Amino acid sequence: MIRKIIQIDKEKCNGCGACAKACHEGAIGMVHGKAVLLRDDYCDGLGDCLPACPTGAISFVEREAAAYDEKAVLENKKNQAEPHMGCPGSQMRRMEHPREAVSASAAHPVSQLGQWPCQIKLVPVNAPYFDGARLLIAADCTAYAYANMHDAFMQGKITIIGCPKLDSIDYSEKLAQILQNNDIQSVTVVRMEVPCCGGLELAAKKAMQAAGKSIPFQVVTISIDGKILERQAPAH
Repeated sequence: MIRKIIQIDKEKCNGCGACAKACHEGAIGMVHGKAVLLRDDYCDGLGDCLPACPTGAISFVEREAAAYDEKAVLENKKNQAEPHMGCPGSQMRRMEHPREAVSASAAHPVSQLGQWPCQIKLVPVNAPYFDGARLLIAADCTAYAYANMHDAFMQGKITIIGCPKLDSIDYSEKLAQILQNNDIQSVTVVRMEVPCCGGLELAAKKAMQAAGKSIPFQVVTISIDGKILERQAPAH
């Protein structure tokens, strides 16, 4: 639909963050020191952010944009307020890795983690980094057992991790919400060969069924000595 929505001029933006604080809907975030409209459907078009901007970097435009989704905004606010007890370490962040980092030599490996937090228990189900993402659901131990985890599996994906044995919870409900509420392009599960890791695979499969979407899905099993034992062909 064509509607009124904000536009941010990155050249004028000085990175003060005043607009992000003024936006009660959470539509604006700070990425690499600049204000960014995170999701069109979080912007109500009322412009509380405009007077907060000291450089005049924000304006209104009329363009094709998703309709304002009050339900999604309220759900996002709820998730942001969930049980992190105000810990600064749980603050949501998106990391962009420069192209040259992809070809970094083995002597200087570069992290391919695309966002924070990464624990399944902590990620908000409506986080903007899930939109259009290739999702990697990985068991905690895989990053230690498989030496090339970052380049082989995490590169270009949004990675969420967990251990069903240590957490003693069923991840399937939250994973289903992530799949239902976002435009996930594919799902890859990387698990260890140990039986308890089957809980992670089962939770992902249950979430896929509950979401009712046709998404490419594959499971990769890693041995405790760091080898790929099985790579199930992607399925729809």
